[in-house]
Amino acid sequence: MKTLVLGLGNPILSDDAVGIRIAEELKEETPAQDVIGTSEAGLALLDYAAGYDKLVIIDSVMTKGGKAGELYKLELEDLKPGMSLSSSHGVDIATAFNLGEKLGYPVPRQVTIYAVEIADNTTLGEKCTPKVEERIPFIVRQIVEEERL
Repeated sequence: MKTLVLGLGNPILSDDAVGIRIAEELKEETPAQDVIGTSEAGLALLDYAAGYDKLVIIDSVMTKGGKAGELYKLELEDLKPGMSLSSSHGVDIATAFNLGEKLGYPVPRQVTIYAVEIADNTTLGEKCTPKVEERIPFIVRQIVEEERL
């Protein structure tokens, strides 16, 4: 099964970079694995995923009452597509893949999303906050084990 690991985020907005940071560490730990870090979102993700059977997405999330560094594992089916398509920049992951599938785009059969709870996605900085930073090695190991990379 051909797999792509895709780390998402903004590399200059503190914890928002956690998906990219985890992707970088995964690439070092599993050099034969296809791993990409990107700040792209929405429909652009379909271009990255084309030709793969399985896609593993790593991104940040801020939930009410969440603990920084906590890891959530979701399947694409757990997310509900949004109804508004006013801009390709505002299209969420579920909507992008739902639309891609309906249009006959070659989307992966299996999409898994790892969402890392963050504390700060507005401060300019190339490092994650300490609680998120200290969890990165654990999260990398968890993804390698669960996804058998």
